[in-house]
Amino acid sequence: MALSKDRNTKRRDGVQFSFPADAATTIYAGGIVVLAAGWGAPGSAAIGLIAVGVAEEFVDNSAGAAGDVSVPVRKGVFHFGNSAAADEIALDDVGGDCYIVDDGTVALTNGTNTRSVAGKIVDVDSTGVWVEFA
Repeated sequence: MALSKDRNTKRRDGVQFSFPADAATTIYAGGIVVLAAGWGAPGSAAIGLIAVGVAEEFVDNSAGAAGDVSVPVRKGVFHFGNSAAADEIALDDVGGDCYIVDDGTVALTNGTNTRSVAGKIVDVDSTGVWVEFA
């Protein structure tokens, strides 16, 4: 419906979110968080996952049902471990996608369609890869 008077529109800063955690899940602060069928979970090598950012705190839902607790997540640019061998990310890969190996590691390829996209490669240094979660 079109406005006919001023409206106090809700807003978010666009970098902090909270998602309900999946059942029987432990998510570590600083790890990649994905949505798996709508539930927050740690990043892992699987297809169909949606990377949403990095966990801002430790969340233990190991004995809980899906949605019993939520995981606070932040979007932005974060540093992760680099894969190795043919999946190692190099500086000339900046600007391309990288893929989730686990909640602390990214790779150059989708592992023959076994990994989901983590985010965009922003930089690479001797200790790992800078990844943007948008």
